[in-house]
Amino acid sequence: MLDYRKMYFQLAAKVADAMDILLKALQEGEADFMDAEPFPGFKVVAIKDDDRDSE
Repeated sequence: MLDYRKMYFQLAAKVADAMDILLKALQEGEADFMDAEPFPGFKVVAIKDDDRDSE
């Protein structure tokens, strides 16, 4: 007879491992992005909306 409880906990452990790997990859990607030089092709442009009521 299959031990479903054991199988469930094995699956849960593998899912937790996968989540740890994904979280670490995300954090490394964010750190690389924050440490990188700004891309010279982008700039922020403020747009005034005359149709919007003052708040």
